Amino acid sequence: MAANIVFGQESLKIIWLERYEWKLLSNQDDGAMHIVEIVPGKEKGKEWTMLGQMLSIKGAVNIPMETAQNMMLEQSKANSPNAKLTVLEKDEADEFPWILFKIENRDTVSEKKPESQLWYIRQGKTALFVNFIAVKEQELKAGFVTEWSSVFKASEVVNLIDGVEEK
Repeated sequence: MAANIVFGQESLKIIWLERYEWKLLSNQDDGAMHIVEIVPGKEKGKEWTMLGQMLSIKGAVNIPMETAQNMMLEQSKANSPNAKLTVLEKDEADEFPWILFKIENRDTVSEKKPESQLWYIRQGKTALFVNFIAVKEQELKAGFVTEWSSVFKASEVVNLIDGVEEK
């Protein structure tokens, strides 16, 4: 599944692993943000065990990667005060700076099961693209992190013409 979050003529193209047969859980756009959530095809919405999320924050430009990362950590700490952040990789010198990190949650305030996420944030020219893959586990397994890191790092910021990727 190739998924694009579109803002204006710019999109972040991610090729999600096809073996999960992703289905759309939600797709919301309020003018300032566009958020898409997907789950494996065999899963039920609120009972998911794996969740993919793509968020485009329109007009958010020149955001330092550490600032974006810390915003996500603070958001996680609202439900999991002991959330642990680990930065895996970043490239702020890239034309489109990015950061890859994980947030692992051993305990939660409102959920019965812990949730951990692998995050990939990429700065576009017209928006900040914030993405994660989450699982209902206390910690992310090494193989999971390796596989999904490759998926996210293979993504690309693309330009669109009339909604179609410019070649």
